[in-house]
Amino acid sequence: MAGVGDVFPVDLLPDGLPGSVLLLLLVAALTAGWIDAVVGGGGLVQLPALLLVPGISPVEALATNKLASIFGTTTSAITFQRRVRPDLRTALPMALVALAGSFAGASVAAALPAAVFKPVIVVALVAIAAFTLLRPSLGEVTALRHTGRRHHGVAAALGAGIGFYDGILGPGTGSFLVFAMVSLLGYDFLHASAKAKIVNVATNLGALLFFAPIGAVFWGLGLLMGAANMLGGYLGSRTATTRGSGFIRVVFLVVVTALIGRLGWDVWTENLRPLLG
Repeated sequence: MAGVGDVFPVDLLPDGLPGSVLLLLLVAALTAGWIDAVVGGGGLVQLPALLLVPGISPVEALATNKLASIFGTTTSAITFQRRVRPDLRTALPMALVALAGSFAGASVAAALPAAVFKPVIVVALVAIAAFTLLRPSLGEVTALRHTGRRHHGVAAALGAGIGFYDGILGPGTGSFLVFAMVSLLGYDFLHASAKAKIVNVATNLGALLFFAPIGAVFWGLGLLMGAANMLGGYLGSRTATTRGSGFIRVVFLVVVTALIGRLGWDVWTENLRPLLG
């Protein structure tokens, strides 16, 4: 069976990419776009799918994932802006800091294995899920925790930290952003998701600014997946704005639970099983 790379230039697509794998990647990108638009965490679906591509390296998968994701997050951000109109005075400065953090994280990702960070991330996700479950009223309405310079300072610190994480690993970035904006800044889930999309565009761009010059991006594959991701992002953002904060909270808990399972399995296979075996 001929690979997709026999039809498209091999510098745009991985050499010998099977058509069946490309179809799987497009479905994964569509699904990831929907998840990312609602609450973040689309990397849970899209990045593992990219790692199924024969011969692709983890850095190439991460870089191509960023290219595909930026289409969906941009579409979601625009849709949220039209339907929710989030306050850009917090979102835009936070996005600029997050862009720098993501660039820094991507530079580390090129040299440091993600397995080093995964155990810490799993613990953080478990704490987030427990905190959200134990506080049913969390994120129902906006009740800002801080005002003025303190509000923007906390937002900037969150943007830098989560941006760095997105550059170095990625899956769950949107979920971390939503949770941070709900729990530490005091937004409801709907407005937190709207702002998170703007910041997430910047984190994807920041990582791309590092990965593109070193030739880690498969541009043809990323653009094809980006089109599917964009459709998923549009559908997801419309669903989120129609259904509201309660729906987003439920999806948030489902995605965080799935992230715990996915990354927890990685921790077991990469960190714990070798020690016990």
